[in-house]
Amino acid sequence: MSDRVKNVALLGSTGSIGCSALEVIAACDDRLTAYALTGHNRLNRLAEQAERFKPRYVVATDLDTAEDWNPALPTGSERLVGSDALEKIVSLPEVDIVLAAIVGSAGLRGTWAALEAGKTVALANKETLVMAGPLVMDLAKQNGGQLLPVDSEHSAVFQALQSGQHREIQRVVLTASGGPFLNRSLADLASVTVEEALAHPTWDMGPKITVDSATMMNKALEIIEARWLFDLRPEQIDVVIHPQSIVHSLVEYVDGSMVAQLSPPDMKLPIQYALTWPDRVAGAATRLDLSHPIKLDFQPPDLERFEALQLGHEAARVGGTAGAVLNAANEAAVAGFLSGELKFAEITTACRTVLENHNFDPSPTLADLLAIDRWAREEVSRWVCT
Repeated sequence: MSDRVKNVALLGSTGSIGCSALEVIAACDDRLTAYALTGHNRLNRLAEQAERFKPRYVVATDLDTAEDWNPALPTGSERLVGSDALEKIVSLPEVDIVLAAIVGSAGLRGTWAALEAGKTVALANKETLVMAGPLVMDLAKQNGGQLLPVDSEHSAVFQALQSGQHREIQRVVLTASGGPFLNRSLADLASVTVEEALAHPTWDMGPKITVDSATMMNKALEIIEARWLFDLRPEQIDVVIHPQSIVHSLVEYVDGSMVAQLSPPDMKLPIQYALTWPDRVAGAATRLDLSHPIKLDFQPPDLERFEALQLGHEAARVGGTAGAVLNAANEAAVAGFLSGELKFAEITTACRTVLENHNFDPSPTLADLLAIDRWAREEVSRWVCT
């Protein structure tokens, strides 16, 4: 086990993943230090984090919000502003690992810059691989960078894959809680409120990913992410409903063995595993208590109820621009739902319509993907405006 302290650049430190990551860093302060913290518009929280963790750099990425922001930072901490500053810090030679926790497609830029610099990236931003999986994986390979999964499902797969060789994989099974509407009738979904969609039964997450869990679009995006991250064929990826959120994913091997990773629904464990990998150390994560009875239920997903899963499989199968379009349309549609301008049931419908009507490109460049991302958002905006 390495005794060297790792310097962590935490992109998106003020979000739910970022806050959990700082708990991990605090619990593992003999191994990890917060070298750089970045936030977008929760700048009071960013200043509080800086006061506690005393990073070398504190970056506010939103120029408008940061215009009058000049907090009294700890001695030795430097204030930087703008997304260009984010790219600067991930490239610093002092940074050992970059935790990419910026939500949505906005997280692509920082991850891309880190991989260009040959860094190890602990990836909590699934949208990066959903949008540009082949390009991102090639970039990491070319520059000696590495991607370590932070999503609980992909962390579980990553851990289970250490039980066999890649050629021995039969399939990967991603687990899904089913969200708050697992047993709600399809007719009732038309009247779902924002408050109901945000009431997740097992996970405490930000609003966007909580709504994604309710539609199961989060699992659709995870299918695409797993396809590129683990170099799988689309038909090797399945989804199963597991309401308890204790088994985080499974890997089935060709001999019939299934290897699973179990833990309470707490993001601190997958965050810590990525940051301290290849070591396992004691930390802040809660533990599974087997002194009490535990029930584990599994059931196949209802594809009529969770149409998003079909979109995820389709985008993983065709590749190209499909993932970027699906992701952008979903981000825009969820924003429309949260603002009261779209109905819950319209989120997936809007995504399917935009996906089916875009000009598909099987081999897009990064510029192509960014352009199609903008186009998809504009298309969904027409739903919001009508």
